[in-house]
Amino acid sequence: MNREKDIIIQLQDKISQLSKRLESFQNEIDGLRQDIHTLESKESEYVAIKTSGETGQEVFIQKPKPEVFIQEPQSEVLSQETKPEKPVLPSENPALLPILPDDKAEKEQNGDADRRKNIEKFIGENLINKIGIGITIIGVGIGAKYAIDNQLISPLTRIILGYLVGLVLFAFSIHLKKQYENFSAVLLSGSMAIFYFITFAAFSFYALYTQLFTFALMVLFTVFTVIAAIKYNRQVIAHIGLVGAYAVPFLLSDGSGKIAILLSYVAIINAGILVIAFRKYWKPLYYSAFILTWLIFLAWFIPDYDPAIHFGLSGGFVSIYFIIFYIIFLAYKLRKHEKFELEDILQLLVNSFVFYGTGYSILDQHTLGCDFLGLFTLCNVLIHSIVSILIYRQKQSDRNLFFFILGLAILFLTISIPVQLDGNWVTLFWSVEAALLFWIGRTKNAPVYEWLSYPLMILAFFSLSFGWPDVYHIFEAKQSNTPLIPLLNINFLTSLLFILSFGFINRINKDKQYVSPLQKDEHFLQVANLMIPAMLLIGVYFAFYMEIVNFWNQLYISTLVPLNANFAGHKEIGNENISEYKTIFLLIYSMLFFSVLSLVNITKLKNNLLGLINLGLSTFTLGLFLTLGLFALGTLRDNYLSQLNSEYFYRGSLDIGIRYLSFVFVGLILFTAKRQIKQEFLRTDLHKEFDYLLHITILTLTSNELINLMDLFRQEQSYKLGLSILFGSYALLLIILGIWKKKFHLRVGAIVLFSATLVKLFFYDLTYLNTISKTIVFLVLGLLLLVISFLYNKYKKVIFDDGGQ
Repeated sequence: MNREKDIIIQLQDKISQLSKRLESFQNEIDGLRQDIHTLESKESEYVAIKTSGETGQEVFIQKPKPEVFIQEPQSEVLSQETKPEKPVLPSENPALLPILPDDKAEKEQNGDADRRKNIEKFIGENLINKIGIGITIIGVGIGAKYAIDNQLISPLTRIILGYLVGLVLFAFSIHLKKQYENFSAVLLSGSMAIFYFITFAAFSFYALYTQLFTFALMVLFTVFTVIAAIKYNRQVIAHIGLVGAYAVPFLLSDGSGKIAILLSYVAIINAGILVIAFRKYWKPLYYSAFILTWLIFLAWFIPDYDPAIHFGLSGGFVSIYFIIFYIIFLAYKLRKHEKFELEDILQLLVNSFVFYGTGYSILDQHTLGCDFLGLFTLCNVLIHSIVSILIYRQKQSDRNLFFFILGLAILFLTISIPVQLDGNWVTLFWSVEAALLFWIGRTKNAPVYEWLSYPLMILAFFSLSFGWPDVYHIFEAKQSNTPLIPLLNINFLTSLLFILSFGFINRINKDKQYVSPLQKDEHFLQVANLMIPAMLLIGVYFAFYMEIVNFWNQLYISTLVPLNANFAGHKEIGNENISEYKTIFLLIYSMLFFSVLSLVNITKLKNNLLGLINLGLSTFTLGLFLTLGLFALGTLRDNYLSQLNSEYFYRGSLDIGIRYLSFVFVGLILFTAKRQIKQEFLRTDLHKEFDYLLHITILTLTSNELINLMDLFRQEQSYKLGLSILFGSYALLLIILGIWKKKFHLRVGAIVLFSATLVKLFFYDLTYLNTISKTIVFLVLGLLLLVISFLYNKYKKVIFDDGGQ
């Protein structure tokens, strides 16, 4: 399917190129005719055509151009128009040169010339005039603002001058309409934007007009702009004239806070765009108006909204905007009975949720309005239900649109649940409802039910995700005598039911017995096939993750003990080792989770994408352990050796032994990762990358264990010497493995490691080591280098002749 689409796109591009060349040829033909007319009038020079039987014709002109070579249909017209009365031979006039058939170089030259002409034409005929009118409007705005700020001219004069500028542009647009319609449309749109601009200023800042008169003028300008846009059939008029008018309040703003005027002004412009929507389907215009309207509203609402003052005002205009854009997004396609595409559906969805979100916020901030949030949600259900009924009665309308609007009604009915309820019950309701709708959609071949299940899945997922931080808040032992029992609490039960619901959905989705009724939406199903198992795995992982976090948080709170008044101003102290244990156990859990997931994928799923993602997450988890985990283990060791706060908390051998338990899980995740990259279903060769990961992990752990042992035996100052010898020894090991296994990347890694060791030796170790230590490290590293050199010489045929890759 994708290959056929690519071929269609290539053919369309070819047609476009040929059309451009045909236009170029036609221009050349017109030029030739003009040259012929000139030559005939002078009666002194002629264009010669030499006929060579059935093989074609050869044209001679004064200034040959490769583009003049024409395909056969045009050549017939050319031969009739340029038939000479008196042939002129090349020998008689050497200036006459033949036009030869196009070769490859000429075709490329022609194509480049056409592209340059098209770019120049676009810039000259379209882009420059739009930039020019935009700069003109901005200039008028800046000039007006400057005049206002500096009191250069009287308010009445400012307004009159502004109208004069707009009238001049308007007059020029009318005068140029017949010959330059596109340019005329740009000028007209600019003049209308200026009229909006000046009228808004005259009323808002100078009170030169009454409110009724201003409203009438705005309506008049809007009506005229709408008529002009439709008559010209130019979207640019609507863009600059209507959408450009949104900038007026910001250009002329003086902080007066006349929000009712501003919102009314925006509503008038949107009404004009609504009228256009019944006649034209200009998506960029609708998108621009939608975005600018809500940006203007939110730019005022977020910082300045006062529920006591603006409650009714904001609620009324939010409803007006929502209804206008609802009709705009439906009007044209319902009137023409056209099919609704995915982007049309998204428009309606975004409009509905922006309205609901802003309306919810308006009510929620009001002392009485917060009691009507559920009713407001049900009003949304009623609106979408009425629209769906009206669409259903239009027999010729798109049935998918009816199902979508009905789905919106069901969706807001679903949202009304958390508005009246809260916490875990919302997640439970949505999870079970999503599973039920998905099961009906698949087993009963009902596409509308499957469509409705997907937004419910997303809602359930986010409800669970956003609820975790709240329900698993740090347990306050002082305020509650009922701590959460691990795995036996309502929060984990909610997560478990979510997992069961999504496990059921995933099983139905994978069952080949039930084919999705949405097969036409191939790309959406691909996304859904990734989304469902992803949300399931995230739910499983974090369900246990949050339980671990909560267990250690509660344990820490339970260790808090009061202190006397002389203890550095602190009233209580807790066992800080518990925070380190929490970090280590979370990393152990993560390594265990991704190891089990690897084994499941190897034995059951055999999924390439899951394998790659799991390997990436396993690598990331290992990286966290080698940084945060080893740091936590080091902190436990230091606290054990120093017996920090031992008068309050026990410091025992577990603080040291926990590191070796964690090393077991490091080995497990490396083992499962190695098994996974060997599987045939994993279509990417990652053996080299695994070698890097394995040896970096081993080197990091052995280095850390060396430091640990030296600290335990009170040899803290010897780790510099020990690490340098360890690095050099490991580099030798990598050289041996690289030669034995014929792995070039291991040998390169060894050289890099040894180079780093030498840099460490000369720039760090020599500063702190005594003479005996310096002697030892130099002797050892020198011997290691000699051994490496010997190995390279002895096995050079193995390394270099066989490639050793």
